Amino acid sequence: MSSAQKPGDAPENSGTRLEATASGHSQVIQAAGNLHFLNVSMSRGVRNAVFITMALAVLIGGGWVGWKWVRPMFAPAYKTQFLIDATAAAGGPEAIAASLSKAVGNAGEDDVLSLRAFGGQCGTDDATTQLVGFGTGNRQQITHAATKVSPTGEATLLRGIVEAVNDFSKTLAWGADQRATQVNRIIVVTRHGADACDDDSSFVQREIQERIKAAGLKVDFKVVGYQVPHAQRTRLEQIAAGVQAGDPVFADDPAKLNAALEWLTNTQPVLREAKQVIDVLNPAVSQVEAARTAIDEGRFDSAERHLDRAGSVNVTGPLDGLESRAKTAQARDTYVKARQLRAQQRRVVASGRDLLEAARAGRSHESELAAYRTAVTTYNARANALTDALNTLRAAAPGGRS
Repeated sequence: MSSAQKPGDAPENSGTRLEATASGHSQVIQAAGNLHFLNVSMSRGVRNAVFITMALAVLIGGGWVGWKWVRPMFAPAYKTQFLIDATAAAGGPEAIAASLSKAVGNAGEDDVLSLRAFGGQCGTDDATTQLVGFGTGNRQQITHAATKVSPTGEATLLRGIVEAVNDFSKTLAWGADQRATQVNRIIVVTRHGADACDDDSSFVQREIQERIKAAGLKVDFKVVGYQVPHAQRTRLEQIAAGVQAGDPVFADDPAKLNAALEWLTNTQPVLREAKQVIDVLNPAVSQVEAARTAIDEGRFDSAERHLDRAGSVNVTGPLDGLESRAKTAQARDTYVKARQLRAQQRRVVASGRDLLEAARAGRSHESELAAYRTAVTTYNARANALTDALNTLRAAAPGGRS
């Protein structure tokens, strides 16, 4: 104790602990072993209110953590809404329903899907209707709803697009409104190239973009024109450009419609996820090659860091996505090739570690170097095989005009 200190003074920098007694009428302040009682008059009702408030704060805080951090872990990679033409065009919506059924049947198991139709009276609430809400495991519902559409009304295409965008911004249920981690999509299938109600398409397009921006969304639009009259195709191209959908796909018969919907619904995700696998694994193998160079130069610690980076890459997400889409021969082949590439990348890393271990031990490592080169050669062959498979899929993309 310093000379300036008096008995009972708390030492400098001492800790302070506050404890509430069970009675709720006093608090004990303990400072460096000395107890000081602070009397606080508190009725039982007030005390209970305080404890309830504290409990709610914990629950709300925990709920916020769950909403902010846990909930995104269960978000889908793909969230797709199909917007189909339900007007009384020649032939009705039956052909669209048949093609849609095939496409959703091959969709990824974890894809969140929904169905909306456009067609009705201009300016009314039923100008467009969501037939099936967002969810997984609702493929039969979507197929059933599409086949039960009663052809009626005018081509309220632009209003359908606006409301389809609005569906993505709703935040109602725990799972139903999950935003996709990779792609939010609206796939439009229309038998009309022009809207019967909204002449000012630029205004509607601005409204769409404003809603997307306000909701913090990025929505990928795709437009398929099925048996659209040639006189209306330029107009549909303008609408597609307005929502940044690229060139619409025009299909003149059911076979081409089948191909277009299968491509947009399933093949594009396969391409995207397989490319992610390549884009992650190729740099990882380059890290192992950098480790080999460091080993040759005697920089063993640097080599180990390169190997650690190569071994820590993760492609579980895209591989799981490919597995869930392995329902056609091409999708299964792509998944198998991607899995083989991942397995071979691990062998490259393992051979690099063997090489490093031998070099650190000061022994000849010719056999380890040969094994490493063989592993890399095999990896390159499998990477080329997967790339060739993806190029084949891309070559089958439906064209803008039929």
